Amino acid sequence: MTSQVRAWVRMPSGKRLDLLDPTPFDWEDADLALGLARTYRWGGHSAWDLPLSVAQHSISVMLLRRAQSALPLAPEVELRELLHDAEEGLLGFDAISVIKPFLGHGFRDLSQRLERAVFLRYGLPQWTSGEHRQHKRADRLAAASEAVHVVGWTREEVRRTLKISAQPVDTDPLLAHFGGQAWEPWPPALACARFLAELERLKAAVG
Repeated sequence: MTSQVRAWVRMPSGKRLDLLDPTPFDWEDADLALGLARTYRWGGHSAWDLPLSVAQHSISVMLLRRAQSALPLAPEVELRELLHDAEEGLLGFDAISVIKPFLGHGFRDLSQRLERAVFLRYGLPQWTSGEHRQHKRADRLAAASEAVHVVGWTREEVRRTLKISAQPVDTDPLLAHFGGQAWEPWPPALACARFLAELERLKAAVG
């Protein structure tokens, strides 16, 4: 007898997400926002009372990418930036870079399937090579800045140990938009609400 392996997870909305065969209809926006707000970067390590969520990071990357552009970004471009790590919220796991080589092709394929489902659900255009380079500039800048201001790495460690050449910014990109204490990680409920508001705003703008 062949045993059936459960490969689906239950979303807070009650929907079921099949990790091996995900579809764009397997979650609600609120499920995604909550998952990202409860998924932590840097292995959950933080110099603050709370760790940094992927939801907060995602908004930071969107704002940094906007600031780096000479022209206003199209809503679908900002939406793609906001959702660049969306599969991590569906999976509930953000693998730190040093362990990714040990997770193997199976994990990479799983992440890619989830990413494809996200792109389909939200009608996101695929990255061009130039767009992806611009995205990675913002993403790496966010990572370097988080390492220093959130986790507690030195700038020299960011360059030598983390191998990130981007120079950390001193001004928190979220501060002008949300106020609060610069670089302080948001509580999960706040991160969820703010991410969901940005998602709904951009979905409406894309139409």
